[in-house]
Amino acid sequence: MDRTGIFEGNDPMAIVSRWLNEAAGTEPNDPNALALATVDETGLPNVRMVLLKGIENGTFVFYTNYGSVKARELKASEKAAFVLHWKSLRRQVRVRGPATIESGASADRYFATRGVQSRIGAWASRQSEPLSSRKVLMARAAKMGVVHGLDPKRPPFWGGFRILPLEIEFWADGDFRLHDRFRWTRASPDAAWEVERLYP
Repeated sequence: MDRTGIFEGNDPMAIVSRWLNEAAGTEPNDPNALALATVDETGLPNVRMVLLKGIENGTFVFYTNYGSVKARELKASEKAAFVLHWKSLRRQVRVRGPATIESGASADRYFATRGVQSRIGAWASRQSEPLSSRKVLMARAAKMGVVHGLDPKRPPFWGGFRILPLEIEFWADGDFRLHDRFRWTRASPDAAWEVERLYP
């Protein structure tokens, strides 16, 4: 199969990492921004932008408030999909797979790297709940700053999710809309990856 250049390699996670590193030098903002898709209890999809914070142990990791809509839907379905799109590179990556909670030492370590104001903000936000005014939010943030001081610990309602890919599709723009697409799939996390070229 003619997978050369930007598609070259036998490990799709390594290809994603390589593309992310390239995007870090070309994207004006947040090369790690991804559109995360979940579904509610009726099967109706939701999608929103979140920041990919790591590729660890064969998983994609991001962090959020566990009371948020996305977290509740991920906990209910245990499945997710996302897209990374880099306009500057004219490329994208699509991923699908099971999602699990990351609430241990990795979440603690990441939370400690955030700025103090961001950590206080995590304590202050009742993410996805109705909010009567910004003034109420700022008052909560001020109160949490007093309560938790200059070194806030990770809230028990805040942490990560790991998405374990069973499908990864790489797309690159081509002339005359004749794009290049390669889809990597595996039946289970322990199975070998298979790759095929797709029509654009």
